[in-house]
Amino acid sequence: MKMLITRYLVFLFLLTCSVGVYAQSNKWRDIHKVKKKETLYSIAREYSITIDELLNANPETKVPGYQLKKGSLLFIPFSSNSAQASASAQPATSRPQASQTDVRQREIRLGVLLPLHDINGDGRRMTEYYRGMLMACDSLRCEGISIRVDAFNASEQCNINSLLATPQLAQCDVIFGPLYSAQMPAVSNFVKQHDIKLFIPFSIDAPQIKSNASIYQVYQTNPEINASIVSRFLRQFKNHHTVIIDCQDSASTKGAFTSLLRSQLKSSGRSFSITSTKSTETNFAKAFSKTLPNVVILNTERSPQLNVVFAKLNGLANNAPNLQITLFGYTEWMMYTRYNLDNYYRFNVYIPATFYTNPLSTATRRFEQKYRWNFHEDMLAALPRFAITGFDHTYFFLKGLHEYGKNFNGALGSTGYTPIQTPLGFERISPNGGWQNKRILMVNYSPSKQIRVIY
Repeated sequence: MKMLITRYLVFLFLLTCSVGVYAQSNKWRDIHKVKKKETLYSIAREYSITIDELLNANPETKVPGYQLKKGSLLFIPFSSNSAQASASAQPATSRPQASQTDVRQREIRLGVLLPLHDINGDGRRMTEYYRGMLMACDSLRCEGISIRVDAFNASEQCNINSLLATPQLAQCDVIFGPLYSAQMPAVSNFVKQHDIKLFIPFSIDAPQIKSNASIYQVYQTNPEINASIVSRFLRQFKNHHTVIIDCQDSASTKGAFTSLLRSQLKSSGRSFSITSTKSTETNFAKAFSKTLPNVVILNTERSPQLNVVFAKLNGLANNAPNLQITLFGYTEWMMYTRYNLDNYYRFNVYIPATFYTNPLSTATRRFEQKYRWNFHEDMLAALPRFAITGFDHTYFFLKGLHEYGKNFNGALGSTGYTPIQTPLGFERISPNGGWQNKRILMVNYSPSKQIRVIY
């Protein structure tokens, strides 16, 4: 464990140096993936830089006992004598903005404004997300796509206007971030002024999307996503009787969803009933239809209440084996799969989500292996898997920019990329507004003991 933490802090020091040391030029010349039999000397010679410049850009290489391994990623700085490095230090006004040249004919300029630190959970999650971004850049580079990365530690306490004043950001084709709503007004104005696309990877309050066509937001607001899931529910289970179970959970966050669902069921004249985990076996059974298939939904996402419901459903199914029961769940239930898989299969569970990670898929396993090779540790035990999210987001969007240039709008299927975890398909929210990801999937644990992902 001590070695793992040490390696993690070493990488974070590497990351800090990459953002800090290059604050003078605010960019790396390249990211190099180490090949078999390469040495630090041969890599430095390949890029016409000195060994010291390479080592200073990658402090991990100075740690006693460090060994260069195939697959490792190294940041490549500009040489102190490079004409490019000198040009990069000039004011932004002396260089053309990205919008003035076709991105399909040159390197893609990617900016990152995320908290990249080890101070709290935000920083650790975004560091992992950023690592996934770097892995996507490396994969795209193998396809012949050149990418320049300008990364900044946009912590919650940072002066965002000071970061935005950095000349290189005005050259970017797309900026990923920010994580904090308070930073949105300044960043929104900046991308609009410089004709830069802004990719907001996580859920924050961003009302600027209503009037800024440069903004692409991955997550819908809670009311919007509730409406999308209710609409999907009504289509998926149009011939079912709905049973809503009150789980007596005052800490639940799902009241708004079940209230909207009840309202829509009433207005459409659909059959539904309400019961409770406190109901007797007889009264509980009365809530279920004997002639229609039943779809059950809880008014809580939490595990203890789900366990109580499974106990009551198992008792009901044993006493009335001819009842058809399907259980409709919440994204949080993915965290309980290991403990409830048999019940998920038995009750044909459907879980709506904006992502799904199949731990058994070849793509997931390969990614986990490459992550360990590159960063010498496992990903965080969290859902979604942040590194995979960063990979999916970056690969999808940068591939689109390379293929379509400024005309890329993030539409569903536009890049032909099959995501490992996070499907993307953006739609414009208003004539003058930005773009929002509308992809909702269903994960179905069928009684045949198969897991299906339904888009």
